[in-house]
Amino acid sequence: MARRLAHEIVEKNRGTRGLALVGIRTGGLLLSNELGRLIAQAEGQAPAMGAVDIALYRDDVADRVRPAIGPTELPFELDGMRIVLVDDVLYTGRTVRAALDALADYGRPRAVQLAVLVDRGLRELPIQADFVGMHVTTDPRERVKCTFSGDGAEAAVKLYGPAEGT
Repeated sequence: MARRLAHEIVEKNRGTRGLALVGIRTGGLLLSNELGRLIAQAEGQAPAMGAVDIALYRDDVADRVRPAIGPTELPFELDGMRIVLVDDVLYTGRTVRAALDALADYGRPRAVQLAVLVDRGLRELPIQADFVGMHVTTDPRERVKCTFSGDGAEAAVKLYGPAEGT
């Protein structure tokens, strides 16, 4: 699934020049690293890589006791770049909106695309992924969890009912 996503990203962007993958901490960062590895393997050159933490950009930050804050790492200029924002699961769209707000504080990319491993639908905001590994029909009470092997090469997607899984 990740190999197909990597191929689609390179094809749509006509290579890696001016391209950066930015993983949304935490699940998106693991997928982003794997996509970067696969792209480098196929193209002979890796795209620029970065990570964004959205803890303080969430619209529910006031509801959280102490949000866990991780580093945002963007070791390149965003201005004029094509950014592929990467997350593991797309659900309401609120995480992506927060990530877009965070990116706007660091510069003005030429374009922002979205890659997700799982699109579970049920959007609350008008956000759509450009690259999707799989579509999963879910109920709002269900949870989707993606787990990655230690090296990120394998991904497993599990669907949990309302009373299952954490």
